[in-house]
Amino acid sequence: MANQGTIIVTNAGGASPFVLVCEHASHYIPAQFQWLGLTPEHRESHAAWDPGAAAVAQVMSAQLDAPLVASGVSRLIYDCNRPPDAPDAMPAKSEMIDVPGNANLSAQDRQTRTDQFYRPFQAALATVISEMAEPIIVTIHSFTPVFHGQKRDVEIGILHDSDTRLADALIDSAAAHTTAAVARNQPYGPEHGVTHTLKEHAIKAGHPNVMLEIRNDLIATADQQQAFGLMIARWLTHACARLELTGFAQ
Repeated sequence: MANQGTIIVTNAGGASPFVLVCEHASHYIPAQFQWLGLTPEHRESHAAWDPGAAAVAQVMSAQLDAPLVASGVSRLIYDCNRPPDAPDAMPAKSEMIDVPGNANLSAQDRQTRTDQFYRPFQAALATVISEMAEPIIVTIHSFTPVFHGQKRDVEIGILHDSDTRLADALIDSAAAHTTAAVARNQPYGPEHGVTHTLKEHAIKAGHPNVMLEIRNDLIATADQQQAFGLMIARWLTHACARLELTGFAQ
């Protein structure tokens, strides 16, 4: 694992065509931001990161022999799955949590964070992808069981933008790999702005891609993270074989 400041690249020389991405891997807030005025509880909550997602991604990276590019900074500092002009790239409120350190940011404040966190992450990911002949981009996220007081029944979300190839293959083969409740573009979809990484690094170049959302109560322990990581690695491999992508046998 190579830690380039607030970018963590694991298994950069992996032989797999998969490029794994975890934009919300960390709840780290650099000291210069004075915790953004948040309580310790809020700094470690889902508002600040995707609990369990990085651990699942690391299991997948090892199992698939795939590079993993992860952000090492909280999404409340900069959400690397959002463009600089998106209000929630540096949100002043996350669900029901106010973020005092993001209130009334000036244009210069936003530009400084963009230059310090977003652009280096994008460049690191682009570099890893450029070293692949036929890359397959997979982003890994987690979500809460309850949102704004509403229980979520979906357990694994298969998200896509305009390119549905890999998402379709995963949904079609889901029953062979998991008993979890699987849904397309749930609990979020492109209309929520969550497919930025897919659009920038996969769709523009025609690379197969998908975004995975896992309900975080299912990946709360090391054993659960290991089990989900291995299962999803097998599922992805099977889906790519169904698509007859290079390097995957039926």
